[in-house]
Amino acid sequence: MKLAFIGLGTMGGAMAANLQAAGHEVRAHDLRRVEGFNHWCSSAAEAARGCELVFTSLPGPDDVDKVAAELKPALRAGAAWFDLSTNSPARIRRVHADFQSKGIHVLDAPVSGGASGAKSGRLAIWVGGDRATYEKHLEVLRAMGDQPFYVGPIGAATVAKLAHNIASFSVHAALAEIFTLGVKAGVEPLALFRALRQGATGRKRTFDRLAEHFLVGKYDPASFSLRLAHKDATLALELAKELGVPMQIGRIAHDELSRALERGWIDRDFRAAMTLQEERAGVSPRIPAQALQDALKE
Repeated sequence: MKLAFIGLGTMGGAMAANLQAAGHEVRAHDLRRVEGFNHWCSSAAEAARGCELVFTSLPGPDDVDKVAAELKPALRAGAAWFDLSTNSPARIRRVHADFQSKGIHVLDAPVSGGASGAKSGRLAIWVGGDRATYEKHLEVLRAMGDQPFYVGPIGAATVAKLAHNIASFSVHAALAEIFTLGVKAGVEPLALFRALRQGATGRKRTFDRLAEHFLVGKYDPASFSLRLAHKDATLALELAKELGVPMQIGRIAHDELSRALERGWIDRDFRAAMTLQEERAGVSPRIPAQALQDALKE
């Protein structure tokens, strides 16, 4: 298939190369010349002209808006544009509405897997927008990533990507505290790493554990009581204070457990404290248990 790929940075360049290796005619464009592409174009409009399918992989929302201004007059009705960038949900929805008036399908399709995943093809591609358009081009998506997934209407994939990334950043911030605490308390770093991987949390993928309690709303009987969790968190923070190790994330977690104790949940599972955030946000993300089990098998 003849297609355009605009934005050939670390991620985009590797994804475009994989499309070309799969036999597609990739009309490539970037602000700087990138070698290795057989059909180089001097502008985004030139790359997109005459193409049924366009991909963009750009640094941010402003860049997407600039390229959109070039693409709109160049694309014909019925064409599809998958934006692989990590964008703003509101911005991509505005672009979608603008292009829809011309009969052009815009889909948000942010990716996850890093530079190595973009090269190897071990890449999640989350897609929001018209489902029929997603399914029509599914095999092309699979030439870039082994895990394309339709999330929902336009903007849904971008929401999923932002939720994933802030989860990652939060976990890493917490892990930095945990390792500095453990090492400053005298545990050899490799021994600490090996020990933590053997624990209940270390043995499972981070998000998989949500299926056990939070997403099904199951906090009774307790697998690990709030009473014990609060005691352990208190001991950890006392140790950190003795050693002079700041624990900003740990303090937030401890405060949340304390609030749950104030509700009288002392013998419930400690994850009942997560419902405090549901109350603040005004939303309860419940999923039927069987649907979760089916998802875990995917």
